[in-house]
Amino acid sequence: MGRNLIETIMGAVVLVVAGFFLVFAYTHADLKEIRGYEISAQFASVGGLDKGSDVRINGVKVGTVADYELDKVTFNAVVRLSISPDVRLPVDTVATISTEGLLGGKFVKLIPGRATDRIAEGGRLTKTKDFKSIEEMVGELIFLATADTPAPPASKP
Repeated sequence: MGRNLIETIMGAVVLVVAGFFLVFAYTHADLKEIRGYEISAQFASVGGLDKGSDVRINGVKVGTVADYELDKVTFNAVVRLSISPDVRLPVDTVATISTEGLLGGKFVKLIPGRATDRIAEGGRLTKTKDFKSIEEMVGELIFLATADTPAPPASKP
């Protein structure tokens, strides 16, 4: 009887400690969605970007991807970003889709410009760089390496 009581108490302690670690991980993982003003950007390819992905400036999370859809006229992906209200982006900000390392998730990287005018709520980022997958980059590299190079001009005697 005494052994079952000790096993039950130890099991309860393990569950409490596991719960503590889950709460700690959730509060420190910065998983919450940032609510702020919305802006949009158009990309030719979003390359697996998900709703809720981070929007970062210099590695600091300043927003989240609220939604994305296909523009039925240009067939580009229109990505709506929710940006923290205390971050007012210049109108010449550049948006690009990046990855967290070789196998990491995708996020939107913002590179603020130097303009004094700011993007208003509902505004649009006009400068974007399209996402290139690793396969596309390797293909371009192979193409460049195997491209025929013109022969040097013959020298005159």
